[in-house]
Amino acid sequence: MDAYLPPEILPYPMVKLTRQLLLAALLSLSSSAVAQDNVEFPPKPPVRPLSPAEAAKTFQLPPGYRLELVLSEPEIVDPVCMAFDGNGRLYVAEMRTYMPDIDGTNQLVPGSRVSVHWSSKNDGVYDQHRIFADNLKLPRLLLPLADGVLIGETDTNDIYLYKDTNGDGVSDEKKQVYQGGPRGGNLEHQPSGLTWANDNWLYTAVNNYRLRWKDGQLIKQDIPGNGGQWGGTQDDDGKFWVVNAGGEKGPLNFQQHILYGQFATRNQFEPGFDVVWPAMGLRDYQGGPGKSRDDDTLNHFTATCGGEIYRGDQLPAELKGNLFFGEPVGRLVRRSTIEVNDGITILHNPYPQNEFLRSTDACFRPVDMKTAPDGTLFIVDMYRGIIQEGNWTREGSYLRKVILQHSMDKIIGRGRIWRLVHETTKPVPAPKLIDASPKELATTLAHPNGWYRDTAQKILVLKQDKSIAPTLTEMVQKHENALARIHALWTLEGLDALTPDIIRSALKDASPQVRRAGIRASESLTDEKLQQDVMALAKDSDPSVVIQVCLTAKLMKWKDHAKFVNLAALGAPSKGVKEIATQILTNSSEFPRELGGTQKEMMHRGQAIYQELCFTCHGLDGKGTAIDGPTGPMLLAPPLSGSKVVMGHRDGLILALLHGVTGPVNGKTFQAQMIPMANNPDEWISDVLSYVRNRFGNAGTFIETKDVARVRKESAARTTPMTEEEIFASAPPVLANRKDWKLATSEKADGLAGCIDGDLKSKWTSEKPLNNGMWLTIELPTEATINGLRFSFSAGGGYLTRNLRVETSADGKAWSKPVYNGGAPTNLTEIAFSPTKARFIKITQTGSGDKRTPWNIHELDITTPRSVMP
Repeated sequence: MDAYLPPEILPYPMVKLTRQLLLAALLSLSSSAVAQDNVEFPPKPPVRPLSPAEAAKTFQLPPGYRLELVLSEPEIVDPVCMAFDGNGRLYVAEMRTYMPDIDGTNQLVPGSRVSVHWSSKNDGVYDQHRIFADNLKLPRLLLPLADGVLIGETDTNDIYLYKDTNGDGVSDEKKQVYQGGPRGGNLEHQPSGLTWANDNWLYTAVNNYRLRWKDGQLIKQDIPGNGGQWGGTQDDDGKFWVVNAGGEKGPLNFQQHILYGQFATRNQFEPGFDVVWPAMGLRDYQGGPGKSRDDDTLNHFTATCGGEIYRGDQLPAELKGNLFFGEPVGRLVRRSTIEVNDGITILHNPYPQNEFLRSTDACFRPVDMKTAPDGTLFIVDMYRGIIQEGNWTREGSYLRKVILQHSMDKIIGRGRIWRLVHETTKPVPAPKLIDASPKELATTLAHPNGWYRDTAQKILVLKQDKSIAPTLTEMVQKHENALARIHALWTLEGLDALTPDIIRSALKDASPQVRRAGIRASESLTDEKLQQDVMALAKDSDPSVVIQVCLTAKLMKWKDHAKFVNLAALGAPSKGVKEIATQILTNSSEFPRELGGTQKEMMHRGQAIYQELCFTCHGLDGKGTAIDGPTGPMLLAPPLSGSKVVMGHRDGLILALLHGVTGPVNGKTFQAQMIPMANNPDEWISDVLSYVRNRFGNAGTFIETKDVARVRKESAARTTPMTEEEIFASAPPVLANRKDWKLATSEKADGLAGCIDGDLKSKWTSEKPLNNGMWLTIELPTEATINGLRFSFSAGGGYLTRNLRVETSADGKAWSKPVYNGGAPTNLTEIAFSPTKARFIKITQTGSGDKRTPWNIHELDITTPRSVMP
């Protein structure tokens, strides 16, 4: 399901993470909206890579700002993310095997690395370089702790702690601290942006879980998927921010902390926020002419990544708290100012028809950003020709022709890291936090640079020295700096030294920001009296505090929390409170009671996949994500709600996900395209498909893992995407001799012919309420090989079948063991089983109805096997 990638798609390995789209991909079935076959590709002069000094001259910034080179090739090659340890050493993940040519040859071989760099003179000049960890497979997770570095690679959820025990800058000890197991899917649809947040949990883009360091291991807790693509960051409140290129919106799910669910509001972006203004034009993105202006410049987000909330102290105050993120296809960095109005967050581009940072260098690829220990902003430049992964550069693709037209496939083996400075920036010595005393670290919690505060808290929690608890408690109660009070509060939580009285102090704080933190921190304690104190803040004068109380009430499942949230919204004059409260009450992850335990587990797993990858293009409601098209609003991908493909035969749906889709859907083309998802496990595919068939108003049969395995095997030779026509034609054929069938039933036999006459308006009905044990038999004129039953019904048809047992026989006397024995929460539309020879089929009800509705069948077909031809 990971599949839907809008055309212009992402720039670089992870960026594409976006089109995560998964389901989208799959069912959506779509093709590029742009008619690119008619585009001509005359020869062009090769794009020439620039030296760092030459590249520095291409940057366009507001007055007073400039970029300084920190690192470049050969010290680093294809850098994708970075992180600083407590002493300011810079760790860089280098995807050295990423897209070494236009086909991505051998890019998954373990030839990448993490390097470390530091200044021998502590003057900000990184003159010492070491290979910290070598022979890695495209490293993507990077987080220094107190005495080691967490590293995660591609195609696995496992995380290891690497240590340098002798201080030479090279790791000599490796220990697995999280066993997540293999991870399939495109390399762009995998986690990134590992961030230690204020609440002492570790968050990543993409994943629908968070991690926590405990006793030398990482423990997992499931949370809603955040929809991010590449990179992650937190603000001063500890809210985790991500960006995603799949929906062409950039930042998403930023209204509230992702722990509480996915929230979005109308007008959360200023008009035109998603329009970009590059300084140079080169159509090396899948959308081609349709995504560019007449001067060939990109006109819309397509590859946003590497977001960072700047929280330093050596750039002008106007930048503090702003969200920065890269658009590597546009060769620019967007600065976004953040406005909170009535509890609603709104993002702005403060440079009308312009950007904060632009370059005329075709190889400038900003993919990650970090607030640095020296108070500035560091920017990772992957600096290369090809930024898209091989799925988008295949033979015949538009992108491949552009790449070859400009010889961009030849520009490899480079990379830079830049430092954003201002004319007011002052030199800052390297930090020394790793060996600092607990008292020194506690003092650092008030530092004006957010990097220092975060790092000091992290080290205090990792060292678990509770002797500092009294000092931290006094800070929560008396420190003049609100941010210091917040960090002290969360540090106590991380030391397991938090008490109800400390929480109460925060709940009474003069700062709404501290009160919000107190409410969140209270979630780690179980105290009914404390709950009453939190509930009292539902009448707080600050809308964001009221919203946080409502979020906590829902998360902690307080008794009658829905009533409480509703009353809080009614009592608040704030429109923001009402809007978020409405979403709190309606964004439910609950599933029908009729679902069995196994099916509920499938739905939960499928929902997690959908929220990680698919909703960006298909929408949380399954109705498709609306974007601005050339002639007005259009859907990024086909709706899943009521989709004929989704509700059609399972084999077609499985084929769409395994092999991708090309061409129009329902006579329309969409801005997204779907790629094959066959590299995901069978269970993954069955989970997400079952989810979409039973969500968004859909009600269909669950797809089993064995069905996916069968279709995968039958279509193994196929190498091209499916068309919509092929998807519909892939359904197993039905027996054509219905007129010769003989039907019998335990109930009223009158009207049995109505379910095999080809007319949905006619039907057979038991007349009596549906009940356990009712049966219907079919005698075929001759023995046939069958593999399923297909039911059709019209609106208002009542119970078709929900729980059935199916048996077969050669003589109508000796019946086989059940070839099918199961059910669904809604009317079954199809039943599948292994091919078997039979002349008699017996269908028995194993459930009951509502004491009023009879067993109705409008149309009944029997399917027979047919191989799926490649």
